[in-house]
Amino acid sequence: MSSMFDLDGRKAIVTGANTGIGQGIAVALAKAGADIALVGRSAAEETQSLVRAEGRKATLISADLSSIAPVGDVVDQAVSDLGRVDILVNNAGIIRREDALDFSEDDWDAVVDTNMKTLFFLSQAVGRHMVKWSSQDGARGKIVNIASMLTFQGGIRVPSYTASKSGVGGLTKLLANEWAPKGINVNAIAPGYIATNNTAALQADETRNRQIMERIPEGRWGDPADIGGAAVFLASRAADYVQGHILAVDGGWLAR
Repeated sequence: MSSMFDLDGRKAIVTGANTGIGQGIAVALAKAGADIALVGRSAAEETQSLVRAEGRKATLISADLSSIAPVGDVVDQAVSDLGRVDILVNNAGIIRREDALDFSEDDWDAVVDTNMKTLFFLSQAVGRHMVKWSSQDGARGKIVNIASMLTFQGGIRVPSYTASKSGVGGLTKLLANEWAPKGINVNAIAPGYIATNNTAALQADETRNRQIMERIPEGRWGDPADIGGAAVFLASRAADYVQGHILAVDGGWLAR
């Protein structure tokens, strides 16, 4: 059974891998045997060291994913460094908080462009690469998007984030429909409340932190490592018949 989760020899791109959920996923994939291209605009040397400590190759690709401009170069460099790309984890994302009545166009565009537009066009570029080799050797490509609790819920004070993550859920299903016959699995993980830089403001807000904790049956904020196992599953042969699924890893938040 363990061989079904073995990623030995597989090559992955993980975006936003410098910290938080991206780092947790990159390390988990490395533990399962994958080599990783770590993509982001911030330095990811710590993640690189953690991946290499698992005996896997880790290459750094500097790219600002707030626009689609670097998408082609990211894929080309990953293929050059690793030989091919078997797994793409679209983790890079941003959030802006403001009441809907006061939310600005700049904050709308920044979040939607990073969280949804770049995700689609990077998936497209990697998908074109995966289609070429999957038809040759029969191995399946794996794309794992990072969705959110706000893929299912509305939330408050994050209109562009909610819209973008709802869009990620829809795109995950659309791409699965189109690419399943081409040998590519497309799924998503919806993290619950995970202790990262993106949620620092919520953790620091005594009232909101208490409200959040009261609803989580597990009784704690999640850790980035909690997302790693789900990523390994969706990237592995164990998930070959899983398509268009959004897997909540939320400590029971949605069940409450």
